[in-house]
Amino acid sequence: MNLVTFCEIDESLIDSKHTIEHFNSGSSGDADVALIDINTIFDYEENKAAACKEKYVSLAIIDEESDYDAFKNFGIDAWIKREDLSDINGILNLIEKRS
Repeated sequence: MNLVTFCEIDESLIDSKHTIEHFNSGSSGDADVALIDINTIFDYEENKAAACKEKYVSLAIIDEESDYDAFKNFGIDAWIKREDLSDINGILNLIEKRS
């Protein structure tokens, strides 16, 4: 799958079978999954059409419980706590199976 990040993430946590692009460095516009956090939600909202395929999944990284409340107004598809990022491949595999 193609991933685009709008936020900083340790790429070593993500299986090498996935392609990772950084929106700020330029993206091809064909991302299957958009990775965002609370600090990049507005960048994501303004640029998701340019960075992602027509059908994609948004995955938000939550730092604190109040982040969830902010994200729910943006129609985010999936969430993961930053402390659980080592489990991100499980979520990506689930997204891939359902796509």
